[in-house]
Amino acid sequence: MNQGRRSMLGMVVLGAMEPLFAAPQASGTSLRALDAELAAIAEDPAMQLASLSVLAIRAGRPVYEAAFGRRTIGPDRPAVPSTLYRIASVSKLHTTLGLMRLVEDGKLDLDADVSGYLGFPLRNPHFPKQPISLRSLLSHTSSLRDDGGYSWPNTTALKDVLAPGATAMWSAKAAPGEYFTYCNLGWGLIGTVMERVSGERFNALMQRLLFQPLGIETAYHPSELPAAALANLATLYRKRTTDTEIWNAAGPWIAQVDDYHAKPPARLDGYVPGVNATPYSPTGGLRISARGLGVVMRMLMQDGMHGGTRILKRETLERMFARQWTYDPAHRSGDGNGATLDGFYQAWGLGNQHFPDKPGMRLAEGFDAVGHLGDAYGLRSVFAFDRASGNGMVVLVGGSSAAPEAQQGSYSALARFEERILTALYRHAILGANVGQQN
Repeated sequence: MNQGRRSMLGMVVLGAMEPLFAAPQASGTSLRALDAELAAIAEDPAMQLASLSVLAIRAGRPVYEAAFGRRTIGPDRPAVPSTLYRIASVSKLHTTLGLMRLVEDGKLDLDADVSGYLGFPLRNPHFPKQPISLRSLLSHTSSLRDDGGYSWPNTTALKDVLAPGATAMWSAKAAPGEYFTYCNLGWGLIGTVMERVSGERFNALMQRLLFQPLGIETAYHPSELPAAALANLATLYRKRTTDTEIWNAAGPWIAQVDDYHAKPPARLDGYVPGVNATPYSPTGGLRISARGLGVVMRMLMQDGMHGGTRILKRETLERMFARQWTYDPAHRSGDGNGATLDGFYQAWGLGNQHFPDKPGMRLAEGFDAVGHLGDAYGLRSVFAFDRASGNGMVVLVGGSSAAPEAQQGSYSALARFEERILTALYRHAILGANVGQQN
């Protein structure tokens, strides 16, 4: 595995022409130690990482970014700070930012019956009189379930998938608004609602609402990336066969998704907006770099401003990050008010997870954060920041050589290698960085 690649000065955000890193930078001693520590984590024989891309922001200013490993293996191409990754469920937070712009524009109401936007009745057949709102979808309390799937070809209409009688898609025990269960299907519906009220394909809509104003090169479907960006897209790997649970740390890296060096991605020909947005995967399909995620994070830290342009109102972000659900084990006669996935989910806003600085809930000691995590096709991702202090971290892992669950973390529901990365970033880049006078 190649040594880490760190780019510290002169980096420019595409489009906005605003320096991402402003000289002078943090003192070299702590950052050199961080380089070495992250390289050791990525190269650990017990849990080798195919690639690793990280970024840290301190007091609202980026102070560190680095990339380790290979974005593609055979042919071998190094990961660099601008390498794009399919960031899995961190996509949900970004989808929410686009949705909240439509709320600001008066096109959507978070508490309205979502059926009116979809053009067909959306009801839990076990609780047919209770409407479902965007708020309940965004907070995973809609009573929808993933048991019947959450992604279909664009030739399939969601109204047919969710036709009366589709009981596998719904909880039979909890009515809408009563119980938290993480649900990917809700985000396919959210993307479809966004298309219905705008008349635009989901990816084009998100470009217009969020990514173009921020000057970031992204796509929710790989076929819509420019050639240069596609060439810089990380393939996601596991050391196991595709779509099995059989890991072999001594075996070869096996591509899981986004392996396009021999064949380009298929296009979404014949796509009709507002019928079924799941081919774009509003739930997990965003391709973006750690550097690009840093631009989004800084905008959120700056109360919706970017380079003198307002992207979102401060009141909108307050509404989005306000707590919607907190796990209560005593609720429902001791059954609790949600499925925590062994402690993984403890608190939620609108399209964002909360990580209180408490044992079992924190990402790093001393770091009270909001954001989102991702886990799919070997990738592990973290987008988390403290709005009060302006400290934040981005972590993108392109695959691991063994099952992450085989090395459980010591202080959270994360894997041990994730804890090590986050703790190293927080200690060296945020707490330990000696930041000089910045522009």
